[in-house]
Amino acid sequence: MTITLPDYVRDDIQRNVSFALEEDIRSGDITAQLIDADSESTATIITRENAVMCGIPWADEVFRQLGDVQIEWHVEDGDRLTADTTLCTLRGNTRQILTGERTALNFLQTLMGTATTARRYADAVAGTTVTILDTRKTLPGLRAGQKYAVLCGGCQNHRVGLYDAFLIKENHVAACGGITAAIERARALAPDKKIIVEVETLAELEEAAALKPDQIMLDNFSIEMLQVAAGTNFRQSNLEVSGNLTIENAASLPAGRQWLLSSGALTKHIQATDLSMRLIAH
Repeated sequence: MTITLPDYVRDDIQRNVSFALEEDIRSGDITAQLIDADSESTATIITRENAVMCGIPWADEVFRQLGDVQIEWHVEDGDRLTADTTLCTLRGNTRQILTGERTALNFLQTLMGTATTARRYADAVAGTTVTILDTRKTLPGLRAGQKYAVLCGGCQNHRVGLYDAFLIKENHVAACGGITAAIERARALAPDKKIIVEVETLAELEEAAALKPDQIMLDNFSIEMLQVAAGTNFRQSNLEVSGNLTIENAASLPAGRQWLLSSGALTKHIQATDLSMRLIAH
């Protein structure tokens, strides 16, 4: 399975890895200095549980920055893996393999955990008219990586950050003096940017829909309110459901239109994948 790296993800990988290595190594890996400087080894990384693969570019960058370690990958990002699958084989300087081990595994275990959670959500709505979106509830500093992991898991991205789309929520509406005023100001400020507006009532939905924003977020709507929204005679705006639904009942959204369902759980309710590195000294 081939997943294309979005540009905003590619731009973050080098600085993610540079910071993580500096955080771990600081003045030097004193334990690795116990090993002969010219020692060579082979190592493998395996998953101890079923998971979705994600994080190859980050692991590659770890050993690129350390140098003298070659990685042969046996899987691709987005692949579904069973327990005990070998992800890759590393060959090179023993000190550098061991120095990079934890940083590489930290990226892999976190991104694989995110991708695996996303796959569970994607599978839950397969065959329905529901598309699962992530949110900005990500680990600080690893936004791009987790957004990429969501794609590897079969879900889709919401806006990346505060800069690439308007998300007009209740506090913005209150500060601007209403939904209409907020949308009109957004169009005047940046007419090329996507506009998403949050509504909490059917009356607010009607007001927002009349202005035809790109997307309307239905915040904590009941199933009865969603049924009314589904029957509303407008198609200019995508409808996004936020809150009040889980993957257990997401498939119960009213039929008859496409739905977007955003969930912070994709990136914050995750469990790191259990990985292990095994080393053989030459």
